[in-house]
Amino acid sequence: MRPEIIDLNKIRLQAENHYRSHEFYCSEAVLKSIKDAFLPHLSDDIVALASGFPLGMGDGQNCCGAITGGVIALGLMFGRTKASDPKVEYVMSLAKELTSTFAYIHNTNTCYKLIQGVTLGSERHDEICTRYTGEVAVITARIICREAKIKIK
Repeated sequence: MRPEIIDLNKIRLQAENHYRSHEFYCSEAVLKSIKDAFLPHLSDDIVALASGFPLGMGDGQNCCGAITGGVIALGLMFGRTKASDPKVEYVMSLAKELTSTFAYIHNTNTCYKLIQGVTLGSERHDEICTRYTGEVAVITARIICREAKIKIK
């Protein structure tokens, strides 16, 4: 059962706290915060889907891990479960919206450019990526609320 109203600040804080406390990396923190807010009845085993994406896909410095966590969350909420279901086009459009929104704000989606010049594991790295993790969780939650017609607190 989906919630009737969502608190975006709570989702942001939860995602940021998961990341900041080193409980989860960025992709996992976003997915867990979205799962907990929208689909709390699902097992936390879902979070494992995002474990290969931190630091730009396994430390490859590609697409920001927080974004990939958001894309996985959109698929979880709206994705297809049957072969050839055209619903995939819908989810792809939502994923494009998420990635485009983030890129508009930060001029990139790549982990490498987002943290360029910052030492991985440093306090500065944690600050920057904590903020990105929270931002992506909120962008993702806004998209889900709009599409599922869920009110925002």
